[in-house]
Amino acid sequence: MEAFFRTHKYLVEHVNAPVRRTLMDEINWNDRMIGIKGTRGIGKTTFLLQYAKEHFDVQDRQCLYINMNNFYFQGRGIADFAGDFYYHGGRVLLIDQVFKQDNWSQELRKCYDMYPGLKIVFTGSSVMRLKDENPELNGIVKSYNLRGFSFREFINLLTGNDFRPYTLEEILSDHERIIKQILPKVSPNRYFNDYIHHGFYPFFQEQRNYSENLLKTMNMMTEVDILLIKQIELKYLTKIKKLFYQLAEEGPKAPNVSKLAQDIETSRATVMNYIKYLTDARLLNMIYPIGEDFPKKPSKVMLHNSNLLYAIYPIHVDKQDAMETFFVNSLWKDHKVNQSTRDNFYLIDEKLKFKVCNAETTSKMRYTPDTIYARYNTEIGKDNQIPLWLLGFLY
Repeated sequence: MEAFFRTHKYLVEHVNAPVRRTLMDEINWNDRMIGIKGTRGIGKTTFLLQYAKEHFDVQDRQCLYINMNNFYFQGRGIADFAGDFYYHGGRVLLIDQVFKQDNWSQELRKCYDMYPGLKIVFTGSSVMRLKDENPELNGIVKSYNLRGFSFREFINLLTGNDFRPYTLEEILSDHERIIKQILPKVSPNRYFNDYIHHGFYPFFQEQRNYSENLLKTMNMMTEVDILLIKQIELKYLTKIKKLFYQLAEEGPKAPNVSKLAQDIETSRATVMNYIKYLTDARLLNMIYPIGEDFPKKPSKVMLHNSNLLYAIYPIHVDKQDAMETFFVNSLWKDHKVNQSTRDNFYLIDEKLKFKVCNAETTSKMRYTPDTIYARYNTEIGKDNQIPLWLLGFLY
């Protein structure tokens, strides 16, 4: 146990979190069982350590961070370790990468039932379906998603500003005033293209090649997260990777499921399941017409965030595709995003009609009052014309 406390102390003392994630204030920390999901490289470990740093003195042995990567846990269950921690005064156990241990959900259930004064906060892959696939956690776990940096967080980090997030309602009703508060302090266009290229994953701050690091992360998502958690045999890995690459290369559009099935030599149903797994891993986004959902074919499949475009297919990145990818990625956290197969408008929350467009090429465009125009290549807005970058302030 002493070795774990020494590691905890060192990690908390050296945690570097220059931008405080908004999720920290969205979680009800009074709950006894809290699950935080997110993709690799998104900052889950830093988030746990930041929580420990904010709420406990580094010498306080009531809180302990552990990582299931430690081989020690191959010989000792979570519940057994948690009991030892609890009976020596421990009250908050932070468990990183919980899915690395077999029967982790049953072990967490044991902890919940046996140690009523113990709070457990654990992290896991975005591929995990905490309640659907782990019925023993139903009714006891509160699940949250940690996302990559928003454009707002990216700007705050690079400029030292402390801009707050805005709701979609605030932006729609008051965007001209909001912009007047931001522009004197920073020029968003100076940072927007950098964010589109390399701002979503926190590891852009590291002194390593970002695209190479992201490619490594993407491979780990498919090789470990999808295969391990979904219990898929290794021999099918090449099919999943090939499918992912083909979807990325084709750009945002409705997938030809029959052709994809033929190309990777599998069934249509398996192709749709693979697309769902890639979506769960936050590598893809599926957009559906209103009233439809998986397992039906989506009206559009696109990469989850714009950084992935430059990592997987840097030879030719279509600017419009990148901007629409940013739009969907910014909105889907708190809003429902739909699109029909017949037009290029997005419908948000089944009522707000959006069109993503280039401000430099729409001077002769006829703007209609029933549509909100999210325009890029501009910093200002007017009426129902909103600068696209401002939607990066939604969280």
